[in-house]
Amino acid sequence: MTEDKVAGQAIVIGDTGGIGSAIRAELEARGFAVKGLSRSRDGFDVTDERSVEAGLREIEGPVNLIFVASGALGTPEKALSHLTPEELQTQFAVNAMGPALVLKHAARLLPRDGHARFAALSARVGSIGDNGLGGWYSYRTSKAALNQLLHGAAIELGRSHKQLVIAALHPGTVDTPFTADYPRDKLAPEDAARRLLDVLDGLPPAQSGGFYDYAGKEIPW
Repeated sequence: MTEDKVAGQAIVIGDTGGIGSAIRAELEARGFAVKGLSRSRDGFDVTDERSVEAGLREIEGPVNLIFVASGALGTPEKALSHLTPEELQTQFAVNAMGPALVLKHAARLLPRDGHARFAALSARVGSIGDNGLGGWYSYRTSKAALNQLLHGAAIELGRSHKQLVIAALHPGTVDTPFTADYPRDKLAPEDAARRLLDVLDGLPPAQSGGFYDYAGKEIPW
């Protein structure tokens, strides 16, 4: 991967989080000029369209890569009886609606006649075809919805942005506060960031709108 191929302007949403900060560092190491936006530092709230629009308004294009690393897990439901409307709405707002609003208001920044990438963190548990355990209703549903939103946007924007790639990416289990309660083997954030960006950079426009893991393997819907 050569610097003149990937260098350009990038935006990382959620760049103060564990994966987001690693994504930003890796992009900068690859020669990108990175603009970061986060709720904790900038008040950039992906669940508030006015906040999203205002945060992106002052950025001038072209932007070659946008990575949405924000997300929420909450307390995963172990049974249907634990499901609440409040948790379902919260998960959907952060994990599905948020990235979609970012893409809605950032689409104007993406070049129509050059390479561009848009990615958002999804999760393997959002796969309907791969779900053999049940549970985790709100989180699974929000990630499945995110995948559908990105897939639909890839079809629409692909008509005007011929070299655009939009992808839902599963990072694996990454060692961040987000996964502190999960004792399984974890990837270092730096390794996850490198792998995710390698996958994103290697996807051709024909694979835009897909759902991939950190090794580049397509995940069933």
